[in-house]
Amino acid sequence: MINVFHIVSSKTWGGAERYASDLVARMRHDPDYYVEVVSAKNDDIIEQFQKMDIPVSILPLKGIRDFDSPVRLARMLRKGKNIVHVHTYRDAVTAVMARIISDNPNTKVVFTPHTLKRPTFNYVSKKVYNSIDQYVFVSQFAYDYFLSHAPRQKKSLTSVIPESVLNTDTSAQAPVPDLHKELKMTPEQSLIMFHSRLNHDKGVDVLLKAIKEIDRDSYQLVLLGEGQAKAVQRIKSFIIENKLVHNVHLLGFQRNMHGFLWQCDFGVQPSTIVEMQGISNLEYMKQGKPIITTHNGAQPEYVRDMENGILVKPNNVEQLAEAIKTLVNDRELTHRMGRQAKRDFDTHLNYDTFYEKITSLYSRLLND
Repeated sequence: MINVFHIVSSKTWGGAERYASDLVARMRHDPDYYVEVVSAKNDDIIEQFQKMDIPVSILPLKGIRDFDSPVRLARMLRKGKNIVHVHTYRDAVTAVMARIISDNPNTKVVFTPHTLKRPTFNYVSKKVYNSIDQYVFVSQFAYDYFLSHAPRQKKSLTSVIPESVLNTDTSAQAPVPDLHKELKMTPEQSLIMFHSRLNHDKGVDVLLKAIKEIDRDSYQLVLLGEGQAKAVQRIKSFIIENKLVHNVHLLGFQRNMHGFLWQCDFGVQPSTIVEMQGISNLEYMKQGKPIITTHNGAQPEYVRDMENGILVKPNNVEQLAEAIKTLVNDRELTHRMGRQAKRDFDTHLNYDTFYEKITSLYSRLLND
């Protein structure tokens, strides 16, 4: 049996936490693995994993000046075959130190970066980077970016395993409303959806400016997610000032996200920042929905313009508005793109393929 420890130290739920959550949810049913989450003290994050009956160990996880966490983690690593899977450089420091202290040669450190952050190299960071057993990149774009700034990195220690999203059983989750009924939609209206953090990085303000240009009898827009209080207040003010209160609806963060996504006609995720992968886009594709998104990152690796979605320039309100009009005005095109998105996800991006690759990597690291 292989023991897998995912270190999750973030204070908020995001892409890295979703990646780890899906992986441990799938792995806990695999008899070849014991899985545990190592988390900083954050009730919201811990609750998410405990609901899945995943063991959670709480450590300070404060980075390079935190000597307590590596010592306590090392006690868990003294015996057996262990994978410590980390998702930030700071947690990689903790994992590498713990492995050294544990003195167990059957412990390996895997690092999956989730943000586009240029690696910095000094004496300490070089030691840490060179001590990581395998880098797993969620897209070719992420791999190319990292290697362009770390040209001496051994390519044998790097892998590209495209990220996926787990098929979630929604039957045991909180019921969701029938949005078409709740919003009193007509058959001619399109249900458009955005789900992410409500901030400029994810392009929600760009979306609202674009939706202003769309015929208000032709759509309803649902925004799912949370944001800082000031950002949410600005969104609400924009909706009121532009007389969009009957068309744009803020539903907050929803745990049963899949129960909402399947109801929409298409998704819009106009991120203004460079995306390593764009997991929200994959969630629409898995549901058979086309996605309008930006081309500033890994998105063109799986979104094929006008085939399974539409790609637009970031921060381009006019182009985004035209893309929305295209799908609102052509239902057949929307359905055809959605069917293609589903085929592409099932063929190239499904979770079974991702899981087989990641577990094969774990086994290879411990058996070489």
